[in-house]
Amino acid sequence: MAANEDQEMELEALRSIYEGDDSFKELGPSSFQYRVGDIGDAKAFLIEISWPETYPETAPNISMNAFFNNQISPSVKHSILKKLQEEVEANLGTAMTYTLFEYAKDNKEELMENHQPFNNVISLIGCESTSEATHANLSSKKKEKKEQLTKAQKKKLADKTDHKGELPRGWNWVDVIKQLSKTGSSNDDE
Repeated sequence: MAANEDQEMELEALRSIYEGDDSFKELGPSSFQYRVGDIGDAKAFLIEISWPETYPETAPNISMNAFFNNQISPSVKHSILKKLQEEVEANLGTAMTYTLFEYAKDNKEELMENHQPFNNVISLIGCESTSEATHANLSSKKKEKKEQLTKAQKKKLADKTDHKGELPRGWNWVDVIKQLSKTGSSNDDE
């Protein structure tokens, strides 16, 4: 049971540290993703870490099989995983998910030094005018992805909004009365 307690503590720490960080994603209570680099960055990559039941006494599972990493060659992925595995061995027995994500962030350039961006490969294969046209088409097709909502989330949102789909005035206001009563009661105690 000690491993589960360690996992709970690490889970709380990760949630606290990465709160509001768009690069971090909790896939489940023992599975996490972190995007190293910005979305438009050719050297950005995604690391997925999942904990086995006996983690942190045993190594976490580290994967780079996410679709986001399809532009990265297998040799570069293998190199990144090898370096992360060295970090795992150095930190075995301790909570290391944060350490692994931060190591990847701090060493992004070194980890991706042999990476050839997809557009460079195209210009080597075809003529430059073709690659420029392809690049222009790819960048024009890139649009900001909308967040997908479940039916329940859509229904809940529809219940909160008016006929125009807008939230009512004051939906995010702080309840001043509650705040005043809390501060008033704490002042009375002093």
